Formats: sequence, C-alpha cells, structure tokens
Amino acid sequence: MKLGQLASAVREVFSARLVYGEPVDRDGVVVIPAATVFGGGGGGAGDSGALPVREGAGFGVLARPAGAFVVRDGSVTWVPAADVARLGLVAAVTVVALAKILAKRS
Repeated sequence: MKLGQLASAVREVFSARLVYGEPVDRDGVVVIPAATVFGGGGGGAGDSGALPVREGAGFGVLARPAGAFVVRDGSVTWVPAADVARLGLVAAVTVVALAKILAKRS
C-alpha cells in the first residue's frame, strides 16, 4: 500500500462514524452511542540508491465506549458507560492501600 492510499484509509477511519454509532430508535426514544477514540500512526520512505525506494507506514486505533446520548420527549441526556474492569481495578488498589495503611498502624 502506498503512503497516499494509507492516508486516505486513515481519514476514513478517523471520522465521526467511529465516535458516534448509528442511532437506535425504540418506542419513541433515540439512543446515540458514543466512544472515546485514540489513535496514531507514522510512516516513511527510504532510497539507498542501488535498491528500489522502500515505503512503510502503520497506525493503530483504540476505541472504548464512553456512553450514549438519549433523546426522549425532545430532551437530550448523557448516560455514561460504566467501565466495570476499571472500577474493579480501582476498588482492588484501594483495598490494598487501606490494608497496608492499617497494617502499619498496628
């Protein structure tokens, strides 16, 4: 894949479609899912003279659910997504920290 082709593909990936999902309409309530998206990439080319020009590039994307906009009766509300894994990690770290503090006090 040439660098120009890759740039076009990246532009397509990093769009609002990646952040906002298709709206879902049920019983007069519209839900629009949203995600937090991080990404990056790089590329380059080299010419050693004797060998043909070499090109290379790559990129990566990380998307996580952020929540959803809920449209009901003309009013819009934001409902955040609960990240159970992150909440569990925070709880575990808190318990360990408290156990260490209490062990030092004894």
